[in-house]
Amino acid sequence: MPSINKNHFGDKLFETIRKKENFLCLGIDPHLDLIPKVFQKKIKLTNDIYSKNNIKIVDSFCMKLIETIADLVPAIKLQIAFFEQLGPEGFKLLSKLCHLIKEKHIICIIDCKRGDIGSTNNAYANAFFSKSSPYPCDAITINPWLGIETLNAFEQYIPKFGLFILVHTSNPGAKDLQEQTNKENKKLYEILIDKLNPKISKNIGKHNLSSIGIVTGATYPKELEYIRKKLPYAPFLIPGFGKQGGSIEDARRGLLPDKKYKNKFNSGIINSSRGLCFPISANNCNDIKSWKKEIYRNLEENISKLHL
Repeated sequence: MPSINKNHFGDKLFETIRKKENFLCLGIDPHLDLIPKVFQKKIKLTNDIYSKNNIKIVDSFCMKLIETIADLVPAIKLQIAFFEQLGPEGFKLLSKLCHLIKEKHIICIIDCKRGDIGSTNNAYANAFFSKSSPYPCDAITINPWLGIETLNAFEQYIPKFGLFILVHTSNPGAKDLQEQTNKENKKLYEILIDKLNPKISKNIGKHNLSSIGIVTGATYPKELEYIRKKLPYAPFLIPGFGKQGGSIEDARRGLLPDKKYKNKFNSGIINSSRGLCFPISANNCNDIKSWKKEIYRNLEENISKLHL
């Protein structure tokens, strides 16, 4: 296997998916109320969200989770809100996890949904992509609904780093705005697609995949399929699979076949969080060794299902 291209996010994503032979992204959303009891044998979670106990337990859970699945998944997505709620120590933990993910040669995505204008966006871009960033990642999520200018500050870091832009999200309320129509009967997310296409096409790598991608949910399969046809060069980050109700068949509508391998897909990643982080079978384990074994088994099972 040739070395992974580290200077173009689209290439790096494509090659990492091919190397791991699957397109599953582990979403780490460390809900305090879902962390298994096996992590609370010596100390307990408290109602004070900023407590040292809570930090230590979340730290232990996330670190062991990453170490357990490192050889399986091509990408990990960290939801920043779950670390932000823990205060300064939560940001320290986020930094620690970013470094660990990079050490394991896994694509690191921070789900922060940034989107502003001018100097504010410059600060956001520097926070995640500068050489001295405490949060070394490969890509972040972007909210473009202030306008296409929200991308300007981030483009200086493209194509080495990646952007996943919210186009049609997986939540029920996505219809409230994203599917509203203009006078020409064109939906807002379709207008956004047209605006994004030139920027996506400008940053295509050797595998015909851009460093600018989009977020679109498996819970809207028809829209997902439509967007894929419109944006063939964009890497897709596809949430909504599993707990939110999107099926495997629905999610795969956003992927394209890997021409080199039969029955293999590439060009995007399907995200799952609760189903991978908190499977019931693992939550009931009485020791860490058993928990790790069950987390690994469940992940292998989910990867197998995606390829059926």
